[in-house]
Amino acid sequence: MECTVTTKSAEEEIDPALILPNPAQPRRDFPEDELYQLADSIRRYGILQPLTVRRRYGDSGVLYELIAGERRLRAAVIAGLGRVPCRVLHISAEQSAELAIIENIQRRDLTPFEEATAISLLLQQYGVTQEELGERLSVSQSYIANKLRLLRLSEDEQQDLLAAGLTERHARALLRLSDPKRRRAALNHVIAKNFNVAQTEHYVEELLAREAGTKRKSVKGSIADLRLFYNSLNRALHIMRGAGMQTGCEKKETEDGVELTIFIRKKQPHA
Repeated sequence: MECTVTTKSAEEEIDPALILPNPAQPRRDFPEDELYQLADSIRRYGILQPLTVRRRYGDSGVLYELIAGERRLRAAVIAGLGRVPCRVLHISAEQSAELAIIENIQRRDLTPFEEATAISLLLQQYGVTQEELGERLSVSQSYIANKLRLLRLSEDEQQDLLAAGLTERHARALLRLSDPKRRRAALNHVIAKNFNVAQTEHYVEELLAREAGTKRKSVKGSIADLRLFYNSLNRALHIMRGAGMQTGCEKKETEDGVELTIFIRKKQPHA
């Protein structure tokens, strides 16, 4: 289903107290200093771009749900405005959620993690596929998938990445480390060294190469130990046969490993 917007009503002046937040608002961080700067601008010049809302009905009468313009609404409240200009759209809750994300994406107001969370919520709430959501947001399926991968990082990792001014490409490089403890250590190192994207990618490559080398050594060591065991076992059986004992060894491969069965034939009593 396409997100078709109809505007049957003209722009209205609405009391901010009647405007409810959008439950699907993807943006979570509203720096206070920026809001006060915007409030000062609103006092001087007014709200230059109307807010976008949709009409809702509650027990107390007509209310409005915000679709776009939460920074402007918050700043308007700080500035003490009793009315704010709004464009009222006649759309569904699902369309409202889509528009909230689209508006933020177009304005680039979201952090990568806020965008990823919003995309994840849309997928869960409305049961659409990544391809379908990509079409509705005018992005590719791979764009959706790459955003969702960012949510594999813990909230602490996300906050530290943002606080250090690191980018989505830094995050993607670190995600190549699947072990949380190793990734956490790598992130701390990247922040401490103030690595750029290329340095981070190179550092992660080095960590992965070391890990692969350690695994190869471990496998080689295991094979060498197993061969040593087989050689020792064969020598022991050879000595036993030399002493006149009838011995044998059977080896069977299983899904879990190798089973060895060693038998020693009892001496037959003299007739």
